[in-house]
Amino acid sequence: MSETGERRAEGVATATPSARETKDDQSRLRLGLVIAAICGAIAFLLVQGLGNATTYFRNADEALSERDELGQRRFRLQGTVVDGSVAQEGETVAFRVEYGCARVDVRHRGDPPELFKPGIPVVLEGAFAAEGSDQFASDRILVKHTSEYRAEEGERLDLAEREREAGCPT
Repeated sequence: MSETGERRAEGVATATPSARETKDDQSRLRLGLVIAAICGAIAFLLVQGLGNATTYFRNADEALSERDELGQRRFRLQGTVVDGSVAQEGETVAFRVEYGCARVDVRHRGDPPELFKPGIPVVLEGAFAAEGSDQFASDRILVKHTSEYRAEEGERLDLAEREREAGCPT
């Protein structure tokens, strides 16, 4: 080996990487992996965010009239909890919501929020239980009094209140 770090093999000079060059290559590899991990995390968050943004929103009357088109896709259902319809059944709560004089039966899995009660507007996340069924299977309830609900559903909340006060023809 010569003083310049070259190795002679069969008459051909080849350069051997120095310790510094090897360390620089490892640092670049680590940096590349960190950047790839960050890009992957950002992509995941974007996909999750867009998935939540595409959750369709329907009032009870719209959901029933568009039942076939909605199928079993997730969407948000808005209505007012019908008085006398709430029944706890083990780990589920069964109740009805009403909007535009249309009623939808709901089965919610899990505990409802503390402020959940008959007569208040709610937004439910879920899907119709099965093809041809008008029962809505919910896994999330947003109650009128929560700041999250107010921020997201202000206009629809006002409309639901006006309809509730006007009443439905029997």
